[in-house]
Amino acid sequence: MTSSDSTPVPRPWIVWSLRVTATAHLAGVLAQAALAGLFVTGDVDLLAWHRDNGGFTHALLYLQLLAAVLLWRPGRGAGWPAVASAGLVVVETVQVALGQWRVLGGHFPLGMAIFGLSAVFTAWTWLAFRRRTSAAGAA
Repeated sequence: MTSSDSTPVPRPWIVWSLRVTATAHLAGVLAQAALAGLFVTGDVDLLAWHRDNGGFTHALLYLQLLAAVLLWRPGRGAGWPAVASAGLVVVETVQVALGQWRVLGGHFPLGMAIFGLSAVFTAWTWLAFRRRTSAAGAA
């Protein structure tokens, strides 16, 4: 099935895998911010939770990258989501390193940037394909 602009609509399972992984990653990033906020208010036990959730969230990002590559290659969709996800992997790897090295002057603002980029990416996964699928169904 193709949309009215002759761009192939990716298979639903590929779209859903990208939506689910991006949403799960965004939830992990939000949890990171909450855990960091609670840690700096004095609950030092939450630093271990922040560390563990960071590893889990980073693993979710690799699944998002895989889903974005599937969207691009077998799905014949755009390649930029794979590039954007790979860029997030690099940025988030730097974020993890800065946190481990306790470079909070870079760790905090980079975390906010990761949250913003992840939120925009996730919103795109839900909005772009909905419009494209609706347009294809109306044709």
